[in-house]
Amino acid sequence: MDAKWINLTEENLAGEHLCCIIRSKTSHPGVEAKRQWLGQRLREGHVFRKLDAKATVFIEYAPLEHAWVPILGDRYFYIYCLWVLGREYRGKGYGKALMEYCLADAKRQGRSGVCMLGAEKQKAWLSDQSFAKSFGFEVADTTADGYTLLALSFDGTVPCFAPSAKAQSIETQELTIYYSMQCPYILQSVELAARYCGEHGVSLSLRPVESLEQAKSLPCVFNNYAVFYRGKFQTVNLLDAAALGRIVKQ
Repeated sequence: MDAKWINLTEENLAGEHLCCIIRSKTSHPGVEAKRQWLGQRLREGHVFRKLDAKATVFIEYAPLEHAWVPILGDRYFYIYCLWVLGREYRGKGYGKALMEYCLADAKRQGRSGVCMLGAEKQKAWLSDQSFAKSFGFEVADTTADGYTLLALSFDGTVPCFAPSAKAQSIETQELTIYYSMQCPYILQSVELAARYCGEHGVSLSLRPVESLEQAKSLPCVFNNYAVFYRGKFQTVNLLDAAALGRIVKQ
């Protein structure tokens, strides 16, 4: 496979395509919000590696101790995203190359392994867990409602969900959305939810996750977005109007 790869740095971040399928001739607010968030994370060891093309072919991972997720473990990497989209890019070994890069990076740094969020049933906004399992990832922890923590351990240690994440419930009964700016789609999803709730008279609480400490103590599983309704956790999927309608009509 003859491919050129780029790792984003503080020096090249402003001028590089972020691999999102959002297309706009002007600056997209979600993409720019992600760029600002990423600029702060790169100095913490966050890695964004992509194909040198305007394509959705990339991996994004971080030291677990700095990853904005309620997952705990010593010396692990956490994979936020690994995507290869588009017929012209699938089947060429790009996904394999990206995963192998991450695993090699973890071993080079003397880390204990690599982990990622999964589910008993694949979720639309989570990376392909069957692909991860083909590399040896196994279930390290679970929640009562079917979410899993997948891990590939190099030394026998395993990460786990933070105790708070297994609650999957809050006292607030209104539609509640926790979110960070890790994904460029977050901003438009939050705006859609606000618009939908305003038009349909639904009470909405938006809760931005703005610090590592806040992320590590969230009351649910979380990759960058999480939805509650009537005090019960609903999904990590970003929602369109139809999906929001189904939740609030329960």
